[in-house]
Amino acid sequence: MIYIYNDFGGTHTTALAAAYHLKKLPENRELTKEEILQTDYFNALAPTDAGKIFFHGMDELDNPVYTIGRRRDKHLIHGLKDLSLLLLDRFDQDEKIIFSNTSPTVPFSMTMGGFFSRELKIDSIGIPLLVKGAKQCCLDILKLVENTKKVAETTNLKVTILENKRFQT
Repeated sequence: MIYIYNDFGGTHTTALAAAYHLKKLPENRELTKEEILQTDYFNALAPTDAGKIFFHGMDELDNPVYTIGRRRDKHLIHGLKDLSLLLLDRFDQDEKIIFSNTSPTVPFSMTMGGFFSRELKIDSIGIPLLVKGAKQCCLDILKLVENTKKVAETTNLKVTILENKRFQT
């Protein structure tokens, strides 16, 4: 099983999803500012990193976990699905790949924080908004990760794209 979390920038909700997936963050409470800012890749990628796949680690079942930022190009994930199917079939691999969209968990404060911090390079405004947004959505991200793992266990498809919906905490 290969997990790939994706969203617009690939550096906020995807980073948190990968960290939750890998059990690097506490699951029983709201995250602290320090936990958020110390999460691997959180607010660390630039717009030029779009389309790059970042490895975050191996989960408890020895499955690799990755993230990717797709910017406005939602077709990127469908192209990656087709490429994945081609490679799995060509090399006769019995592997499942799950693409899980974390965008539905993004609150407005995180959108604005990402814009100020990553696009305009104004961290004094962006980072507090990102932290506020991460605290607002951390439980939704955890639910998304749990759902992603559940779908991965039950699907018979080689490649699955989860668009996901807003989770209500």
